[in-house]
Amino acid sequence: MSRQFLAEGIELSGGDRGLVAAVAVVALAALVVGAVLLKEVLAAGQGTAKMQDIAKAVQEGASAYLNRQFRTLGIFVVVVFALLFLLPAEDTGERIGRSLFFIVGAVFSATIGYLGMWLSTRANVRVAAAAQAGQSGREKAMRVAFRTGGVVGMFTVGLGLFGAAVVVLVYAGQAPRVLEGFGFGAALLAMFMRVGGGIFTKAADVGADLVGKVEQNIPEDDPRNAATIADNVGDNVGDCAGMAADLFESYAVTLVASLILGTAAFGSQGLLFPLIVPAIGVVTAVIGVYITGARPGESGLSAINRSFYISAVISAVLCTAAAFAFLPGTFAELGGVSAEIAATEGNPAVIAAAAVLIGIVLAGVILWLTGYYTGTEHKPVQEVGRTSLTGAATVILSGISLGFESAVYTALVIGGAVYGAFLLSGSVIVALFAVALAGCGLLTTVGVIVAMDTFGPVSDNAQGIAEMSGDVDGEGAQVLTELDAVGNTTKAITKGIAIATAVLAAAALFGSYKDAIEKALVEVGGVFEAQDFVAFTPNVLVGLVIGAAVVFMFSGLAVNAVTRAAGAIVFEVRRQFRDNPGIMDGTTKPEYGRVVDICTRDSLRELATPGLLAVMAPIAVGFGLGVGPLAGYLAGAIATGTLMAVFLANSGGAWDNAKKLVEDGHHGGKGSDAHAATVIGDTVGDPFKDTAGPAINPLIKVMNLVSVLIAPAVVTFSVGADASAPVRYGIAVFAVGVVVAAVVVSKRRGTVIGDEPADPPSGSPSVPAQATVTDPVQARATGGTA
Repeated sequence: MSRQFLAEGIELSGGDRGLVAAVAVVALAALVVGAVLLKEVLAAGQGTAKMQDIAKAVQEGASAYLNRQFRTLGIFVVVVFALLFLLPAEDTGERIGRSLFFIVGAVFSATIGYLGMWLSTRANVRVAAAAQAGQSGREKAMRVAFRTGGVVGMFTVGLGLFGAAVVVLVYAGQAPRVLEGFGFGAALLAMFMRVGGGIFTKAADVGADLVGKVEQNIPEDDPRNAATIADNVGDNVGDCAGMAADLFESYAVTLVASLILGTAAFGSQGLLFPLIVPAIGVVTAVIGVYITGARPGESGLSAINRSFYISAVISAVLCTAAAFAFLPGTFAELGGVSAEIAATEGNPAVIAAAAVLIGIVLAGVILWLTGYYTGTEHKPVQEVGRTSLTGAATVILSGISLGFESAVYTALVIGGAVYGAFLLSGSVIVALFAVALAGCGLLTTVGVIVAMDTFGPVSDNAQGIAEMSGDVDGEGAQVLTELDAVGNTTKAITKGIAIATAVLAAAALFGSYKDAIEKALVEVGGVFEAQDFVAFTPNVLVGLVIGAAVVFMFSGLAVNAVTRAAGAIVFEVRRQFRDNPGIMDGTTKPEYGRVVDICTRDSLRELATPGLLAVMAPIAVGFGLGVGPLAGYLAGAIATGTLMAVFLANSGGAWDNAKKLVEDGHHGGKGSDAHAATVIGDTVGDPFKDTAGPAINPLIKVMNLVSVLIAPAVVTFSVGADASAPVRYGIAVFAVGVVVAAVVVSKRRGTVIGDEPADPPSGSPSVPAQATVTDPVQARATGGTA
């Protein structure tokens, strides 16, 4: 791909600017629709005073956590803003724009996350209140939960599309480079919110289950369990705030890749068509949200799937029509493309339409495939539930096996979509643009996808509020149980689709990475050597292995963080049961605030290490080994990350729904040995599906964007007059040192429950460091518990 064909020479005509302005208006219309849905959700009844009190406690805990998290992340944002300003750019305007829109991307990502949390903590009590009416209130409860997600979905597509449109209007040919900063800001914040929220929610969930369900034999959301409020808070800061930010950054980064490659492949029309596709997605998202409703006797999952498929078909028809209406029949009619491409390529409208259709079909296939492996009505989860009859070990083994198997099929499907899009053209740059357009096609459904994801934690919280208040029983409780199980499946589906977007965007960004290297080489008098990027070259293979290893390290750090935080929760909940006997007989209230404080502090403390690993590892590889090994690094991270993310998400989802099956009366029901076995499986799966697995998606894109941004600097210090081995290796050594220090500090916190419990809030007893407590007598002597 030659640099001379890229966006810098492209100017937008008056008609082009009018089209971009129209796209911006569509984006603003999405925000208006979101506001209308927001008003509708908030108009629903809030149930009894007791239900409202519980919801208020969840609201306060979630807001307090995110406010503290944003203050912590503000430091990272300022530092990265300064570093971005120092990186090479075409001119000062591009450097300023890239840095400023990094801030914009980060703020938009944070806004989407905060909105997801804010609304879900208000919708949960409304869903519970609707379910009080039993089966007659089922449809309303489902509608409130799904339209809550619809609000977040509309703001996701609205802000993402509006930000991209504004950049194109202001910067025209330089827009793709400026959008690198926009995408990086969105991805970085999403990764931190995913990791922090995931640690919070699963520490509380695991701690609540281990002490409440397993040790005290009380229900999951029993108000006597001090971790219940923290568990409900965690659903919102992890699954709602974190996933909303995650899908927003998927949207932003896919647009970045499309615009960078589109200008090279299709000229000015390649800068505009990737904006038209998500604008169509706004229309289909509105349709998908409004038509969702369960028919009498129909399962909630079937209703949601039907809406998704209808919106996907509408997207396919409209995007195909747009491709043939906007794009010409030959490449020669496109402005700004090379003579070589114009002479050898076929019909750009056909290529664009086919690529978008591949992405839409991919979304539908992943929805079906993930639903099959995680839904309670299908054989895989039923088999996992059946293994509970022989104990927790077989539950865990069957869930791991299911995760491995489903990861293979999902990876093959995603790989097939990438390869299918790539085969649409014989030119590498056009083929890469087709891959990016496939990502845009997949994301035409993102409004419905976000609604599906938010549906899960809202339903889960609604069930928790109902159980804690005791004001919903009988048919109403059954409605909420059904919606909760549907939510588990929809969350797993959205995670599968999110990782698919990561792979498509990352594959497309390889083109931008190669372009950045070529341009830098031209400026320093170097020559691009393709053999430096061949996988069988030892240094490239080393980079590939390191990229795969980083995914394992990142996943291990995330799971260990949950282990440590959950250990602190277990100690605190046990202490409260032991020191306050009135909790069990209902005469004394648990100290919910203590558990929320522990989760907040521990999750924020654990943020730094995974974040530094994601940013510093590609810097270390790039400056230490070179641009070829860095390409291998990215390939290894993408391949391993795809398999790991799907494995973790589907195993966790299957364990969770297997537990739901037993709680619904199968294999002995609640309180049976089978139930205890599935609870253990669920606690293992919690950090899998809600912490480590989902965080891999933004991890891949953060590492890709860091690589694209540093590639010119790596070349500058490696080739030509400004080459400096001491500077280059000094940067690499510094990056390695930061990663090593962060990991060492993290490991010193201990990983075994009882080794080093986190300092409890003021007034709580503590266990001395390195004292492994295993005996009740010793526990009381040391201030700990068994």
